[in-house]
Amino acid sequence: MRVGIVDLLTDVPLKGPISRLYASYFRKQFVSIGPQVVSVWCRQLGHEVTYTTYYGQRDPRSLLPKDLDIVFIATHTPCALLAYSLGKIFRAEKIRTVLGGPHAKSFPEDSLRFFDIVVTNCDRALIDDILRGHVDPPAILSSVRPLGEISTVAERRTEIEASAFILGRPGLTTVVPMMASLGCPYTCNFCVDWNSKYISLPSDQIKEDLRYVSEHFPRALVGYHDPNFAVRFDETMDMIATIPEGRRNGYVMESSLSILKESRLPRLRETNCVYVAPGIESWNDYSNKAGAAGKAGRDKLEAVVQHLRALAEYVPGIQANIMIGVEVDRGDEPIELTKEFIRRLPEVWPTINIPTPFGGTPLYEQYLAEGRVLRGMPFAFYYNPYLAIRLKHYEPLAYYEHLIDIHEELSSNAMLARRLGTKQRPAIRFVHRLRTYAARQELAELRHIRTMLASDAEFRAFHEGRTEALPEFYDWELQRRLGRYAPLLSRAERTPVFAQPIRPTVAATAA
Repeated sequence: MRVGIVDLLTDVPLKGPISRLYASYFRKQFVSIGPQVVSVWCRQLGHEVTYTTYYGQRDPRSLLPKDLDIVFIATHTPCALLAYSLGKIFRAEKIRTVLGGPHAKSFPEDSLRFFDIVVTNCDRALIDDILRGHVDPPAILSSVRPLGEISTVAERRTEIEASAFILGRPGLTTVVPMMASLGCPYTCNFCVDWNSKYISLPSDQIKEDLRYVSEHFPRALVGYHDPNFAVRFDETMDMIATIPEGRRNGYVMESSLSILKESRLPRLRETNCVYVAPGIESWNDYSNKAGAAGKAGRDKLEAVVQHLRALAEYVPGIQANIMIGVEVDRGDEPIELTKEFIRRLPEVWPTINIPTPFGGTPLYEQYLAEGRVLRGMPFAFYYNPYLAIRLKHYEPLAYYEHLIDIHEELSSNAMLARRLGTKQRPAIRFVHRLRTYAARQELAELRHIRTMLASDAEFRAFHEGRTEALPEFYDWELQRRLGRYAPLLSRAERTPVFAQPIRPTVAATAA
């Protein structure tokens, strides 16, 4: 069969030189491993495969051949409407359509309106079933067993070159995606991995992948896509250390501070960790990932600042993930503590996240039960700087004023100068410049939404949950984002369907 696979990284076409620079060097690297693995499986099963990623570079339909038999689309929820539009186009061309990725897992019932098959969890046997025609649409599928292995870097080389290289070569920010584990041992109620079993991948494969990358992509970074990296810390560091010193690629990863105990930090420098993204989540006692159990408010801030300063002695780049407006947040304290955190740690980039009702999580079920999901809000706005729920302790206008306050601190010229003045690698300083540009764009959007909340009664009523009628502002924004694809979806098709969950069919008959 002629198979097409596309990983949607955005739903916005690139406009202007700065936007293209940001997308080509930064956004382009946010590929998913799943679509690459599916591409390898399809090729190994004897099919003709075209794999590509869309980061805004040109018409996404033009990235795949016209004469396909089946197309697999992977997307996260903010790009769902572009995926839905493409699904309708491919169906009109008599091409069978399959949706996978985070959005398929979170909202399979809604996705099935636009795709023949929706896959929530897969393995090679399930993909073989689909390609052999053993699945009759419409169908929501899940593999019969948890995924226990993924394709090697060597097997994914074609996909890595197609997605991560810049002008055909590894660039300053090229990242080779890898995984050392699947699942997560934590049960954070906002995370889609809250109930996934933690599994370490075979050590021999990880060692072989690291050897292959060091030999074939010596300038590239390794990007670990584990939901929580190095849970088995010493074992993981020992595997990385099998590559001789001087030949180890730098690597980036996401981990909890509770794992990165100060006694372990020297091993991060020894193994060439260049960037780490720990989750702080909230300044209240919201989760146990920040390594500050039982502490809240200023006590937690002091503990986290001390911990990250120690981490910065061993790792050149740090991103801290913070959520503003979680269930335990209230008042000005979380905002003031976040601003102080930004000022005290210019070497750390803080990612400010807005609570989002992703399906398949306990928090989503709570939001639905309490009637706090904005049911008229299209999935395209399930990400910053948009608010798709009613927060527990903040009115919308006040909340956006708080976000503006934080982003003004985050993206100021003074903070940029302090970041560029730190003793960090040129690549880290380059990323700080790009991210400051993105933060300033987000600040402009936050200000516009704040103005709408203050001046437009219908807009405010929508965000306060008094009406489900979508404000014209969001329709206009969808027209801008989707461009020529916008007319393919009616208002009804853009509105999420929060159906009673359908139990996925467990399908994996192939050997």
